[in-house]
Amino acid sequence: MAAKRFAFRSFVLAFLMAGVLAGCSSGNSATPNESKTPAAHTETTNKDAETAQFPITIEHAFGKTVIEKKPERVVTIAWANHDVALALGVVPVGFSAANYGVQDDSGLLPWTKKKLQELGVTNPNVFKDTDGLDFEAISDANPDVILAAYSGITQEEYDTLSQIAPVVAYPQTPWVITWREQIRMNAAGMGIPAKGEQLIKDVEKLIADKVAQHPELKGVKAAFTYFSPSDLSSFYIYLPGDPRGAFLQEMGMVFPENINKYVKPDTGFALSLSAENADALRDADILVAYGDEALLKALQADPVFGKIPAIKRGSMVLIPDGTPLAAAGNPNPLSIEYTLDEYLSLIVKAVAKINQ
Repeated sequence: MAAKRFAFRSFVLAFLMAGVLAGCSSGNSATPNESKTPAAHTETTNKDAETAQFPITIEHAFGKTVIEKKPERVVTIAWANHDVALALGVVPVGFSAANYGVQDDSGLLPWTKKKLQELGVTNPNVFKDTDGLDFEAISDANPDVILAAYSGITQEEYDTLSQIAPVVAYPQTPWVITWREQIRMNAAGMGIPAKGEQLIKDVEKLIADKVAQHPELKGVKAAFTYFSPSDLSSFYIYLPGDPRGAFLQEMGMVFPENINKYVKPDTGFALSLSAENADALRDADILVAYGDEALLKALQADPVFGKIPAIKRGSMVLIPDGTPLAAAGNPNPLSIEYTLDEYLSLIVKAVAKINQ
């Protein structure tokens, strides 16, 4: 039980700074009913059949997972893995509820709900798992594979899950994975790697087409940050290795070089600095942060942060807390398609203030 709580706290620490509290474990799950839970729906092309030669071996943080044959029943846990499966046309027989950015009690973010409707699913098996993995509910879903490429599961949780079905865990570090890696690892786990590669190309084209409409973004120095308006004694900067920072670069922007001098080999996905190091942000043209106008006013009124050029002129992309856009901060193929126009509109407005 302690390991379960630790995994959840680690996730909270990683995402609460950014306002993104996504359920990583399980707890009180909906009562499973195996007789009403269909096998995962998979659309496999001939190319997939040719390239997916079983057994498949997938390397991850806990070693290697061998999948002997093509899974028919797919379960996903933690954050966004189900969105990847759905984007690939596979409906999981069970998946974790989203508990951040959801506007109702469904446990489904709008892009997840939209895709389920497209696939004709009206009653998904959703695990309510924020208090610890509900191993019983996961087991009752009778999975052939458990996708956890984007998660923070511990060794103990991995070992327990592996007794239920083969587990696809994260590459190296808990909660650190790009949207491309999410697709590749989860697609491999489902035995449809070629379909995963095609999805990556489709999403890349979508991003490229949208960004091409805004040439003014190219070369803009942008940093994804987190500030707490109630405590401005410290702040965080998400590094290019984090999906949030990486996505800004994918849109043609660049990471401010001045920040790099504060980064150490063991820094991880985010840099934590005290307010006295606010100068790290001085070279940024725009800053992205979770918050609203109240945060901007607090920063502008602060004697230290108020001197940072991007903050002083209001070149900030403010993502309201608790919204779907905030939940899309760590992108996946469904959230990118659903929120990219909104995100770009906010960025363009911030960029327009650079030379004012």
